[in-house]
Amino acid sequence: MRKIISLYRKCNKVESIFVFSLIKYLKYKWFFSKNITPHHSVTIKGVANIFSDFPLSIGMEYVGFSHKSDITFLNICGRLQINGSYSIGRGCRFDIAEKAIVNIGKGGYINVNSTFIIMHGLTIGDNCIISWGCQFLDEDFHRIEYEGQKKVANEIVIGNNVWIGCGVKIYKGTRIPDGSVIAANSVVRGVFTKKNVLIGGHPAKIIKEKINWK
Repeated sequence: MRKIISLYRKCNKVESIFVFSLIKYLKYKWFFSKNITPHHSVTIKGVANIFSDFPLSIGMEYVGFSHKSDITFLNICGRLQINGSYSIGRGCRFDIAEKAIVNIGKGGYINVNSTFIIMHGLTIGDNCIISWGCQFLDEDFHRIEYEGQKKVANEIVIGNNVWIGCGVKIYKGTRIPDGSVIAANSVVRGVFTKKNVLIGGHPAKIIKEKINWK
């Protein structure tokens, strides 16, 4: 009963239709044994492929510039592993291919209207903040061939305690080390090895070293 009352209050705060959110919550709980609290505009295909021993909130955090009708869509054909209590913002889109694995650490959150198209793999460390309007893509879908071409790994790896600014695009083979910050609207592709750096630009490069963020 306390959970239902809490859900009712939360729905009022974030403009979610309580009855629809309750039905989805109970469906995920009873039929799939998942502790997922969804906004009424959330659609999930492949609920059984979400693995977590912790609460997952989807679309239930208030952000002033998001709208109650923003559709959140998760298409989970592969595996989505979340290792702590977590929040996915309203309007986000996930497309995880059949053999792909997305592994998200504890702490942190994903803000509204971010897109994840993962055909191979994505690892996000502990306590990472992903701002609004970001894009993660680990596949080109088309090939450009040229002399001296080098093979690049597809999987994207984000370290611990990383802040990814709004509008950032991160492409296949990218590795971002612990403690880093990605400046807003950066386009990131490549392997970065130095920890605690500010990365930014198009294409992204290291701008400052030995940083700390809070």
